[in-house]
Amino acid sequence: MEQHQDAPQDIFAALRIEVLACLRRLLPELPEEALARVTVEPPRDVSHGDMSTNGAMVVAKPARQPPARIAAQLAEALARLPMVSEAVPAGPGFVNLRLAEDYLLSQLPLILRVGEAYGDGQSGQGAAVNVEYVSANPTGPMHVGHCRGAVVGDALANLLAKAGARVTKEYYINDAGAQVQALGYAAYWRYLQALGTTLTEDAYAASIPGGLQYRGDYLVPVGEALREQYGDALAPGAMPADPANWIDVVRSFAVARMMEAIREDLAALGVEHDVFISEAELVRRGVADQAIAELAARGMVYEGVLEPPKGKLPEDWEPRPQTLFASTRFGDDVDRPLRKSDGSNTYFANDIGNHADKIARGFDELVQVWGADHGGYVPRMKAAVAALSAEKPIGFSVVLTQIVKVLKGGEPVRMSKRAGTYITLRDLIDEVGRDAVRFTMLTRKSDAQMDFDLDKVVEQSRDNPVFYVQYAHARCRSVLRQAEAPVQAELAAAPVNLLKDPAELALIRRLSLWPRVVEGAAAAREPHRIAFYLGDLAGDFHILWNRGRDDATLRFIRAEEPDATRARLALVAATAIVIRSGLAVMGVAPVEEMR
Repeated sequence: MEQHQDAPQDIFAALRIEVLACLRRLLPELPEEALARVTVEPPRDVSHGDMSTNGAMVVAKPARQPPARIAAQLAEALARLPMVSEAVPAGPGFVNLRLAEDYLLSQLPLILRVGEAYGDGQSGQGAAVNVEYVSANPTGPMHVGHCRGAVVGDALANLLAKAGARVTKEYYINDAGAQVQALGYAAYWRYLQALGTTLTEDAYAASIPGGLQYRGDYLVPVGEALREQYGDALAPGAMPADPANWIDVVRSFAVARMMEAIREDLAALGVEHDVFISEAELVRRGVADQAIAELAARGMVYEGVLEPPKGKLPEDWEPRPQTLFASTRFGDDVDRPLRKSDGSNTYFANDIGNHADKIARGFDELVQVWGADHGGYVPRMKAAVAALSAEKPIGFSVVLTQIVKVLKGGEPVRMSKRAGTYITLRDLIDEVGRDAVRFTMLTRKSDAQMDFDLDKVVEQSRDNPVFYVQYAHARCRSVLRQAEAPVQAELAAAPVNLLKDPAELALIRRLSLWPRVVEGAAAAREPHRIAFYLGDLAGDFHILWNRGRDDATLRFIRAEEPDATRARLALVAATAIVIRSGLAVMGVAPVEEMR
């Protein structure tokens, strides 16, 4: 068998190159831009073949020829390629293809040679991408909603890195707004309690601006830590009770403690950010003011009065002359206020500063993961980034995550007592484990609501995708241990041409899809595709495993057939490699054996 030692990692890309070359030969007058939309993808119906190309359809108009005629000529040309065993015209300008068996089999030695780097993007030092995710207000423990955003963001960052980008994982600390001020008042109450105050909670709540917003027990340790650090120096009896004398100290202390807790929770989930950016620090540096001044100099900021919007009035609308950003020039539906009535920045203005800071740090693309309740905020932020990067446009995309309902046995789970109003991330991890949490959060598209059933995610059945994929890897490792398999480099020389069974070839076809899955999932910003792919890959492997139980000639280890055994061990090892590669993107540890 021809080994195709230099076979590319993405056979789709290799075949597209050949399709384009054939079209250029067939239609030498065809303009190059007409070829941009030519694709090679798996057909929806597997009975149609391994690949399908739309080449004849998309070039028909510029070529001024019927797509069926081009498809027939293209199929004839592609059928002569060594990598193609069959090419058949289909539909309005498609050509369905079957790969030559030896070319398909050449993917196995390649996987074994490059290991978990199989599927890595080929761009080398690709685009510099900033992925901002979680960015929860530091006002309390992380909850289930934060958990989904954390998992999706972390897996997306891993996926983009796998696809070849230079990724920075970033957390934006919202520590400059009214909510953080309210945290300071709440932490001060716990401090007073630690000192043994006789004041009631309701009396204290009535004495502070906005009342006592955060009443969860999680602030008790913060109050005690304040007492340990400051003694009674912050108490009304030791200094004036005027909050101006203590709020800044207490707020900063509370934010620092909350961020410590958030980092610990994220670490328990396997999430580590490269950079933490403080909104308060950006405000102190005047980053937003500088960005707004630059936009104003380019005529994108003006003084005006907004028309009252239809329906419910948004919080940031005021019927008065305001400093406005001309976001409608960049696709937004209304211009946006930048200053409040007291002259301070709106949240949007500070967010402009956040994105201006990212752009100044040299990123080529910004990716944000937000809760679905922030969906209405997307157009104005896209407008801001477009304006900030007008001279050198950069990419900007937002991934929205929907709510998660936690169930147990189909019934809603009660709220956490410690948090006071919600289920914490730590509750979830303690209940089912980090890997189950991460994998399950990626089993649905991020903008779809999901039910997280605590019983089902630990169930050992094929209906549980976490178990199903982990079990496939454990089975692979079990076979390799039992056979005392050679190292990957030696298995790469196995006679894989002996793999002929349809179940074996189906598994190899699935493995060969991995580079294209990585590329497609990264481009679409959809890490859940990795979970879907791994489920399909595990299914193909389990089918082959069960075939071996029913047909002894298909068993992985047959002492009387050493060459066939080596070929099948190569297939098993390649399967384990790709499963590990996919789990690494998801941030899930592979299981060596199931207990």
